[in-house]
Amino acid sequence: MSVPGSLPIAFVGQRKPLAILVLQVGLLTLASLGFYRFWGRTRLRRWYLSAIRPGGHPLEYVGGGSEKLAGFLIAVCFLAFWLGVVNLILMFASLSVFAAPALAYVLSFAGLVPLWFFARYRARAYLLARTRWRGIRFYLAPGAGGYVIRVFWHGTITVLSLGVLWPRMTFKLEKYRTDRTYFGSARLNQGGSWQMLQPAFAHVLFGSGFALIALALALTSTPRMALLLPVFGIWAAVGVVHYRVSSLVLMANNKTADGLGFVLAASPWTVMRIVGFGSLAMVIALLVPLGGLGIAVTLAPSELLEGAVDPMAIGVHGWAILLLVVVLYFGLFLAWGVLRHALITLPLWRHYAQTLTVTGIDTLPRITRRDAEAAGEAGGLAEALDIGAAI
Repeated sequence: MSVPGSLPIAFVGQRKPLAILVLQVGLLTLASLGFYRFWGRTRLRRWYLSAIRPGGHPLEYVGGGSEKLAGFLIAVCFLAFWLGVVNLILMFASLSVFAAPALAYVLSFAGLVPLWFFARYRARAYLLARTRWRGIRFYLAPGAGGYVIRVFWHGTITVLSLGVLWPRMTFKLEKYRTDRTYFGSARLNQGGSWQMLQPAFAHVLFGSGFALIALALALTSTPRMALLLPVFGIWAAVGVVHYRVSSLVLMANNKTADGLGFVLAASPWTVMRIVGFGSLAMVIALLVPLGGLGIAVTLAPSELLEGAVDPMAIGVHGWAILLLVVVLYFGLFLAWGVLRHALITLPLWRHYAQTLTVTGIDTLPRITRRDAEAAGEAGGLAEALDIGAAI
């Protein structure tokens, strides 16, 4: 039963249609040697977002595969320049000044780190700009450069605090993104303070702290303390999931947008159950094809697998086994994608959607549309770096 003045959110997606869609996308991506992935990702985003229905009205995703392909090609050109010209300059300087090529690799990797965060912000901006509800678009204001600066500033403070101030970084970065997000003419605001996240972070601190103490004792005076490492490690891992969900809930419940409010009641234990049992079911389901792949590889002529024999000399039997190896190998990836979406991704989306309520909906009529935003690089840098930004 919905509360007066609130807008419950339904999730209508079902496993079977999603599994068929993921399988189709996977087969077309393989058949096109990866070219179809941009259109496949567009279809998946459209399916997931249309399954979320605030007040019975579905979200709409209007992005296109051609936008993603164009953005990807532009990003690849930029990365080619970075990996080619910039790396060459760094390698020359490293060998000339320090006579140590390893320094060039370190500097090159360090230079890609800002791009990773830059790409995540731009990918989020593109996703929001192509998403709308009841004809009103979402929007994330430009600010990827400022986001990268804040990541390094707050990240440095977190490192200097030995991780104790991680909640501060979580809150500050989320506030920067939220305060630049719009739904039509309504601007979102992240309320609260980072101190409200500290209790949720306690399990991470205590679990990892005791694990470090046990490790230090095991390496110095008490080897038996090593037996406690798995216990404290599990405690810390569970604490990480608990913190991620709890911090999301706390910050969502302190978001507002011109009179609109949000109430999220997601459960960390439900999320852990979905991920835990889903992962276990995936492993069990993949044991059969994985075992078949192992047997097929064992039976295949080793010379053929190594490319050291004339392919025409192995006969029909050898080719049949090799074909079986190829089918099982790519079949594993397809099965992994289908199972991951059906057993983990879909239940998580459903849980978060069904536990979210929008309050203060009397102010919705005041919210007006905004003009369509430019495509930008359509998340191409995120695609090129394969950072898994959203779906």
